Amino acid sequence: MFSYRHGFHAGNHADVLKHTVLIQLLAYLNQKPTPYMVIDTHAGAGLYQLDSDYASKSGEASDGVAKLWERKDLPPAIAEYVALIRAMNPAGKLRHYLGSPFIAEKCMRSEDRLRLFELHSTDAKLLLENVRKLEAHAAANGIKHRGKRILAERTDGFAALKALLPPPSRRGLVLIDPPYENKDDYRKVKLAMEDAQKRFASGTYAVWYPVLSRSESQQLPERLKRSAQSEWLNITLSVGAATNADGRGLNASGMFILNPPWTLEATLRECLPWLTQTLARDHTAQYTITSGSAARAPKASKASE
Repeated sequence: MFSYRHGFHAGNHADVLKHTVLIQLLAYLNQKPTPYMVIDTHAGAGLYQLDSDYASKSGEASDGVAKLWERKDLPPAIAEYVALIRAMNPAGKLRHYLGSPFIAEKCMRSEDRLRLFELHSTDAKLLLENVRKLEAHAAANGIKHRGKRILAERTDGFAALKALLPPPSRRGLVLIDPPYENKDDYRKVKLAMEDAQKRFASGTYAVWYPVLSRSESQQLPERLKRSAQSEWLNITLSVGAATNADGRGLNASGMFILNPPWTLEATLRECLPWLTQTLARDHTAQYTITSGSAARAPKASKASE
């Protein structure tokens, strides 16, 4: 069994990027009354305590969300993200962090559906417990839903995805962000995206990936672009040079979005320069934004801070 635990990395610069994009995708889906489904293939535990021994050992949140915590000049998209995290920390101190499943839950409406999958035994157990607590809190406050609003399972998200596409309402968002601890995850992401487009071509897909020197990481976004059957948007955020002496360690990550909202690129062009400057470790920090489709050549931009 793999050893990756997202709690070690919760709230880092990659989470800031991923969750800022996720919130914008959900806000766009909320503009139409038809219900939608969100599928998170690698959900993790869902909630994290940043002052726990596990999270504080890495201190990665100090390089991410903590740098935004006291800022008063947040761009609107970043402000929406920080506001959700603040709501989990009413005392004002940054102690609790929402993972992707609970970011989604906070943004979704009562009629929408959330399907969560996690294979790691410890994180799956925590995820199921956190979902039960959430549902119990809703019931205690008289909130009732038609059907099961949230379902969480300990299983392989890549395999589970096939049975859920297309969703009944033909509206949906799929978040794919495996740990990439095993290099085979890169191949599985590509295959999952190809299969998903056959089953549900109009769905919105968001793939998070680490930007590393290994060839699989470098090739993944290019392979996703080539297999895309519609509009796509690819963004990366580098906070600077790697902190480890051996040159390893995550200093950059990316998001590949298939069928992005037409508003998303403009929103990211507004907030990514600010975010890059704010999270920068050194002068090499930079972001990139590339967009294209199966029918047109890519349009790219790159900036350093």
